[in-house]
Amino acid sequence: MRYFDFHTHAFTDTLAERAVSGLSDTSGITPATDGTIKGLRKKLAENGIDRALLLPVATKPSQQTTINNWAAEVMGDGLYCCGTVHPDAEDAVAEVERIKSLGLYGVKFHSEYQKFCPHEERMFPIYEKSAELGLIAVFHGGWDPYSEDIIRATPQSFAAVAGTFPKLTIVAAHLGGMKLWDDIEKYTAGKFDNLWFDVGVIARYIEDEQLLRIIRMQGADKVLFGSDCPWDDPANEIAMINRLPLTEEEKELIFYRNAERLLLT
Repeated sequence: MRYFDFHTHAFTDTLAERAVSGLSDTSGITPATDGTIKGLRKKLAENGIDRALLLPVATKPSQQTTINNWAAEVMGDGLYCCGTVHPDAEDAVAEVERIKSLGLYGVKFHSEYQKFCPHEERMFPIYEKSAELGLIAVFHGGWDPYSEDIIRATPQSFAAVAGTFPKLTIVAAHLGGMKLWDDIEKYTAGKFDNLWFDVGVIARYIEDEQLLRIIRMQGADKVLFGSDCPWDDPANEIAMINRLPLTEEEKELIFYRNAERLLLT
């Protein structure tokens, strides 16, 4: 089986140790890599993963330009990258255009770190520009162990965005909402042609029975393998999908074909 990890993270070599250490202390989770690109590539190789999508996040408006330049620099040799904009940046829409010009594949948003709800109207110009340019919008979804105990990116919010922007390709991470499994079944699973889920770091948080039910509702053609590495070892999400009574065709869709369709066609 081939694998395309649609949800990974890394930092610059100078920042990696401090960033990983701080997030690890906050969450209590032992990271699977040292947070560097080299560490990420090593972990991917250990799991037979030949391609991955890197999802950087600007936690301050001042970071977005530097982060996007770095993402463009490290991309290649099986590593694909999204860019990032901060909702409070005055030039957020212009930065979306620059993300496209850099050859990046989408825009990564993290509501808990960036302090916004996906359905806020102030985000609409960013979504409109992303859709116009054919960039994927990748969102953190649901609870986050690294931030304050507030959930801003809910299935209800993704339903509102997907319905308002039908031409925007949306990937809601963590199956569309970490620990909000019942709300996913109620509000989003299988309800929007432009809404995809990834399974990043959910292996330790969801029961197989409910995961299978959500995949059946959503359709295997709209679910992406992801690990959230370094916050989980990809082996855990690979084992999770392999445990499910899915067909080989469904597993191929989840493990790599869906990612190829989104990024390479």
